[in-house]
Amino acid sequence: MTTRYKLDRIDVRILAELQRNGRITNVELAEQVNLSPSPCLMRVKKLQQAGYITGYTAQIDMAKLGETLTVFTEFTLKNHRQIDFARFQEALEKVDCCVECHLVSGGYDYLAKFVTSSIADYQNIIEALIDRNVGIDKYFSFVVMKTPFVKTQYPLTHLFADKV
Repeated sequence: MTTRYKLDRIDVRILAELQRNGRITNVELAEQVNLSPSPCLMRVKKLQQAGYITGYTAQIDMAKLGETLTVFTEFTLKNHRQIDFARFQEALEKVDCCVECHLVSGGYDYLAKFVTSSIADYQNIIEALIDRNVGIDKYFSFVVMKTPFVKTQYPLTHLFADKV
């Protein structure tokens, strides 16, 4: 259940801290945002109920698990009706190896990120999508050679501190 909740600067700081460390204790979080524990916990619960906090996850070091291949793929659809976008998105969402999908403006329709075990695995996924006839006109693949950094936190205080 999501309810309307107007954020203030403390809420943004709470979100920023939880983003940095989702396992922080309420007492530690309260100290970080200069609140006492009880009001801090109430705010966290309100943020969860309002849908600002959608979950807590572990960040996995994929390199320790083994070799993977990351591929960014641009997709252009044959048709651009609402039903065409919905059909494509639904098909892509069912592909476990597709970890991101973005509808974009510019020279193509979607930018997707795949993490697979190999180039052959990636190619099998693409061929299966084409065989399913989900509306793909063309696609371009960009194999990631190296990832110098990935930021897992949004700059919340930079983006929203002046707006709340």
